[in-house]
Amino acid sequence: MPRPKGSKNKPKTVKSTVDFAAQITEKQAAKKAATVEIASITANIDALKADLKTKKAELKTIDKEIARIEAKKVKAETKAAEAAKKIEAEAVLKKLLASGMTADEILAKLK
Repeated sequence: MPRPKGSKNKPKTVKSTVDFAAQITEKQAAKKAATVEIASITANIDALKADLKTKKAELKTIDKEIARIEAKKVKAETKAAEAAKKIEAEAVLKKLLASGMTADEILAKLK
């Protein structure tokens, strides 16, 4: 087996000292900056949630108003259709009476 080269009693070199205090300070500053940023984002999210809640409530009221207006529109359209039918029926009745039909003949025709 070959012998290892170099002396075993050779003094070991000490690595350069690391400035742990500077690293700790740097990391604490980064942590503080991240904490402030997180707090800012959280506040922004809370504000947006509140805004979203009000917008949803507003949308809900608008939907209710639309439904109410549509119901009014349908009611008005049916009322107008009934009025138009009534006017048309009266016109036909006047026409038949003018042509010389009696009321009994008109009723028999309608049945």
